[in-house]
Amino acid sequence: MSLGLVLGKIMGHARSDSEKQSPYECGFEAFEDARMKFDVRYYLVAILFIIFDLEIAFLFPWAVALDGIGLVGFWAMMIFLGVLVIGFIYEWRKGALDWE
Repeated sequence: MSLGLVLGKIMGHARSDSEKQSPYECGFEAFEDARMKFDVRYYLVAILFIIFDLEIAFLFPWAVALDGIGLVGFWAMMIFLGVLVIGFIYEWRKGALDWE
């Protein structure tokens, strides 16, 4: 065990209540009907996060290595960014960027 874990266990507060022990369910009550319908915006926000996460995860190393990969690497990234833009436009048209 690491020193941080041991110190956290010794010095930490161990006050537990029902709120802390309940599972996090993305805004839903934890113990309702499993077949209830919910808004598709949860999926749209997840897709939007994946789009931007992938873009940043691949764009930074590409920018660092751009001199070494040449024109083929440049156009490969443009195709990749084009696919991400198509996903972003899909999200925009479905209303995932509209805040209520």
